[in-house]
Amino acid sequence: MTARETRTSEYYARPGAMTDLSALPTEVFDGLPADAAALCRTVQGLLVHEFWAQAYGFDVPVNRLDAFHRRSAAEMTEHIIELNPAPLAVERPVEQRMVGNCRYFSTLSCALLRRAGTPARARCGFADYFEAGRYVDHWVTEYWDGEEGRWVRIDAQLDAIQRAAIAVDFDTEDQPPGHFLPGGEAWQRCRTGRADPGTFGILDMWGLWFVQANVVRDLAALNKVELLPWDVWGRMAFREDPDPETVSLTDAVADAVAGGDLTAIRRVYEDNDDLRVPEKVFDARFEVVQSLA
Repeated sequence: MTARETRTSEYYARPGAMTDLSALPTEVFDGLPADAAALCRTVQGLLVHEFWAQAYGFDVPVNRLDAFHRRSAAEMTEHIIELNPAPLAVERPVEQRMVGNCRYFSTLSCALLRRAGTPARARCGFADYFEAGRYVDHWVTEYWDGEEGRWVRIDAQLDAIQRAAIAVDFDTEDQPPGHFLPGGEAWQRCRTGRADPGTFGILDMWGLWFVQANVVRDLAALNKVELLPWDVWGRMAFREDPDPETVSLTDAVADAVAGGDLTAIRRVYEDNDDLRVPEKVFDARFEVVQSLA
């Protein structure tokens, strides 16, 4: 590996605040596979996406949505163990899985990879494989393949049921470029006219403002602060297009991320109060201010 690759892989092999599992009992992790893709696949037996639950015959009770307040992988794991005390290697019946979304699959798989010593990072952006002609808000996982010297992009959420339902025609555990666009890449496509901002988003939320927000979320995740898809802070557009100053700042973020240099990614995040995650964020889903301390 080059010195830059070594520095980057060492950084992403260590957990951050959201992915640190060291305080949990070691027996929780007994039997987990060593293979990176298999380890990511493990989370499919621990979590169920709220939008996909009925595909597995599970009607999610309202009280199970409380799990969405749990941000860190440690909190997620504690909840998973509360629902079923078996080690994480044991697949749960769907009604005993934590209810979450793509970000939970991405963050938990990232945490398990880092715990195993595999460099990994969660990525926030958009996928083209859920709705034809649209890029839907989504999170995936990337891990470093030391033998091949590259980052492998895997969608830890998509099991056989989901892959069949959306009829993907590529390997979701080693994605080719273009099917998932990290926030910065989506932003650059929209800014250069190669993509329509109105095709990026989710539910009733589409447009350049949503792309801009995911640029900031992806930057935070690359700095090992993997927050919720509805956490809002700093210079993050929210239901209105960004002003010229925000556009200029976001251009700089997208350029730094696209360059792939960890030093630049760390600097643009740490040196700007409008980008760095503060002690409190606005939880737009539940419309409350949440402390991260």
